[in-house]
Amino acid sequence: MIALTEQERRLLDIIRPVADRLGMEVVRLRVSGGRRPHLQVMAEKAGGAPTDVEDCARLSRAMGPVLEEADPISEAYILEVSTPGIDRPLTRPGDFGRWIGHAARIELARPIDGRRRFTGTIVSEGEDGVHLEIDDETELVAGVHEMSRATLVLTDELIEAARAAGNLPPQPDEDEDLLADFEIDESDDDTDEEETGDLQ
Repeated sequence: MIALTEQERRLLDIIRPVADRLGMEVVRLRVSGGRRPHLQVMAEKAGGAPTDVEDCARLSRAMGPVLEEADPISEAYILEVSTPGIDRPLTRPGDFGRWIGHAARIELARPIDGRRRFTGTIVSEGEDGVHLEIDDETELVAGVHEMSRATLVLTDELIEAARAAGNLPPQPDEDEDLLADFEIDESDDDTDEEETGDLQ
């Protein structure tokens, strides 16, 4: 689920080595359409270590020349690099095991008994897949490869766990100067949007 389309998988092949060199991991990569495509990269330090906006800025700066040389998107596009956030997407084997006891929403690629969407508590993750205790007290067992989408549910318990792990994003009254100086939109509004393959 890190990348869904063929284009996204090609971009992931380009970006992942850059992230590896910086000790970071790509959590999710998406390209959205429109007149000017939007390339969104969610990343975090390896192993889920606390990741801040400066880590994202370093990755963005390192990705720029590599993407410009590879020219994977023909038209001008917007690059956004961000952390996964608290109610993060769960996209890789092992992601669920880090959040046992917390609530998650899962959407399956193929329905089970006519149902694709489930919400419940993560019980475990093993070789047979993710075990989710559903709200009706039944259990869902599914592999990550069988899912089309999965995210943590924002709860008080999740916020406290993120705070304890040092992963709570800066709050409005904290680090305002740091956030004000960081721009995830790498584009230049004064640049012609028709300038193909130009990463601003």
